[in-house]
Amino acid sequence: MLVLLPPSEGKAASGRGAPLKPESLSLAGLAGARAAVLDELVELCAADEEKAAEVLGLSEGLRGEIAKNVELRTAGTRPAGDIYTGVLYDALGLATLDTAARRRAGKSLLVFSGLWGAVRIGDRIPSYRCSMGVKLPGVGALGAHWRRAMAPVLPEVAGDGLVLDLRSSSYTPAWRPTGDVAARTATVRVLHAQVVDGVEKRSVVSHFNKATKGRLVRDLLLAGAKPRGPEQLVNTLRELGYVVEVAAPGGAGRAWSLDVVVSQIH
Repeated sequence: MLVLLPPSEGKAASGRGAPLKPESLSLAGLAGARAAVLDELVELCAADEEKAAEVLGLSEGLRGEIAKNVELRTAGTRPAGDIYTGVLYDALGLATLDTAARRRAGKSLLVFSGLWGAVRIGDRIPSYRCSMGVKLPGVGALGAHWRRAMAPVLPEVAGDGLVLDLRSSSYTPAWRPTGDVAARTATVRVLHAQVVDGVEKRSVVSHFNKATKGRLVRDLLLAGAKPRGPEQLVNTLRELGYVVEVAAPGGAGRAWSLDVVVSQIH
């Protein structure tokens, strides 16, 4: 099982570990694309703070993020699983997983990133600011940049098993599964069900969508679940206590769409 996750806008501070070693990052096939983004991002932030703030879409209160990017090559690093914070990662609680579940997380979780393309949670990276929606003057739109780089790399990473795609919409352009991989891919939408005047009404949630997805991944990791495809995933999640409905079954070149229905949001 390969689980695709979004990063978080907010990130923990860089660590005290050794500086970045790009060659140590997973998915070596992305090395050239990573170097191109890293070089331009560091140069932009070091040369022109005003331009960098404009390109990165930073408000006045986030100007400190520019200095963080200037030091990307020299700052200390931490495992990516410690760098990314926020609602989804709080609910996932990587630090509190048992040893076996943590090992499974290292093998199955892949975090997408505007700077790195995608990293494993054990990859050591510094804190940074660069979303997938950024368009660098030289590299161009990062979604398109990573789409070209990932096309030959990600199918191999996905292998022949389930792909659980939990990315936010801004990160899906970087890689869209096609062909046989798409037929083994499942996306998840979280719906809040409420009874109003005797009638059930459902609405899409945002903040709690992230929390539910984090708990869902955590439960799969703790259970040691190994669903081979979307249908098996549905059965596994139901066994774990989730209310899951197939919104749209997959097919040739088309991913499955699943709804996880919750009655309480927390």
